[in-house]
Amino acid sequence: MKTIRTTRAMAAWSERLRREGVTIGFVPTMGALHDGHRSLIRAARLRSDALVVSIFVNPSQFSPTEDLSTYPRPITNDRALCREEGVDVCFEPTAQALYPQGFQTIVTVPALARRWEGAARPHHFTGVATVVTKLFGIVRPNLALFGQKDYQQAALVRQLVEDLNLGVAIQVRPTVRERDGLAMSSRNIYLSADERRIAPLLFQALRAGQEMIEGGISDVAMIEQIMCQTMEQAPTIHVEYLAVCDPNSLEPLSVVADRAVLLGAVRLGSIRLIDNRPVKIPGRKSRTTR
Repeated sequence: MKTIRTTRAMAAWSERLRREGVTIGFVPTMGALHDGHRSLIRAARLRSDALVVSIFVNPSQFSPTEDLSTYPRPITNDRALCREEGVDVCFEPTAQALYPQGFQTIVTVPALARRWEGAARPHHFTGVATVVTKLFGIVRPNLALFGQKDYQQAALVRQLVEDLNLGVAIQVRPTVRERDGLAMSSRNIYLSADERRIAPLLFQALRAGQEMIEGGISDVAMIEQIMCQTMEQAPTIHVEYLAVCDPNSLEPLSVVADRAVLLGAVRLGSIRLIDNRPVKIPGRKSRTTR
């Protein structure tokens, strides 16, 4: 496995392979890799001739009050996982390399970013959209894979790729979970034993909403009430939102016609967890979704 740290060397490596007709797969990450990342890497490995994984803790998507300085950076373990999975290049740029002195361009996807995670973390999606656009321009992949756990992020990336004609095929892979349903996340290691015990309630709440929809309930107020009641089993959990949304626009629904996505975010102490459940009413003809 090759480690590349400069944007110029990364671009040159990709350009050489593209001229040879090699299909480049790409998995962008912030490191602290776990089995969710592993599943993305394995799927990308099967779909591409050459595979790049980036490891970059992007400062532009953190607010001053968030955990940039303490975000886990186990780079030795991350490289080992990439090596085990047959990654060809581990791209590890510095912040200075991606945001050199005088850098001033930002990318925004305002409609998709204005609710949910965008409202809770106002600078987050501008940072995500900007760094993803830069990474795509440097790596120049044919294919990039993202996890469904960050549903809103994946929707935003799809939109910017379409709007800016970036020519990257985006694939979103299912969320990888612990045995009790908790979505795998690099931040899960910060949960205390008590917090870890109750953390799966978010998954359980979303699953309860999913079961109502699949059982024929279409009234969103009823669905959201049941999800909130599930979370009341643990008063120490602070619910930021539990919502039933259109799976494309992420706008809140009042009635589920055929498809929806259930989105949730909670706080356990200082740790913030997000999750989602795409769902379809059985037997209903679906509208076209991207």
